[in-house]
Amino acid sequence: MLQMQNINKIFRTELVETHALREFNLTVNAGEFVTVTGPSGSGKTTFLNIAGLLEEVSQGKYLLDGVDVVGLKDRELSRLRNEKIGFIFQSFNLIPDLNLFENIDVPLRYRGFSSKERKRRIEEALEKVGLAARLKHMPAQLSGGQQQRVAIARALAGEPKFLLADEPTGNLDSLMARQVMELLKDINKQGTTIVMVTHDPALARSGQRNIQIVDGQVSDFSLFNNQKQEFNSQTEQVNTKETEAV
Repeated sequence: MLQMQNINKIFRTELVETHALREFNLTVNAGEFVTVTGPSGSGKTTFLNIAGLLEEVSQGKYLLDGVDVVGLKDRELSRLRNEKIGFIFQSFNLIPDLNLFENIDVPLRYRGFSSKERKRRIEEALEKVGLAARLKHMPAQLSGGQQQRVAIARALAGEPKFLLADEPTGNLDSLMARQVMELLKDINKQGTTIVMVTHDPALARSGQRNIQIVDGQVSDFSLFNNQKQEFNSQTEQVNTKETEAV
């Protein structure tokens, strides 16, 4: 689904050269739910921007659903992004003067779908996120968690193969965050590949796999591996105590 090989991203000014990603390698298979963690400034945002075809690589190879995107023209990148990628942001990015139906309708209009096709996609997307009865509501009439569900529905209406989520629960309380995570896991079970950036270790463990980005590279350390090591250590301690007791 997504394959990055020896990706380098360098930002240059007259005086400074900043390496945001260095020899970055990652493969995400179709149907996976991968969480991405790492300290601030580690390269997570740059990775997301490149994965979402919002930034070009300086060096390396990037295959998205079998298509080599390096060197493609802006129009080709835009078409590929619209067809295959859905975005979910921390801040929802809903238009306050439009109701739910209209908010989801905006990107579909840009893609040139017929009125009938847009209506089908919008209603199905709102049904998936549990807001089918509120399509005429305004964003201000919804809770934060419900607004994020609308943002997810907007992404789903495009019927993407790949969802990129940037801190989708960052503005939510713990209960709403868990509800959004359960929704994302349900969407993933239906076949959509998801890559999610988060600072929350508990949410990071909700995915099938966690990668840690440090200094622009994929680190050998992951929350899952660390959790397994802690479990093994605790198990060894229990076994030692039982042996001593005998």
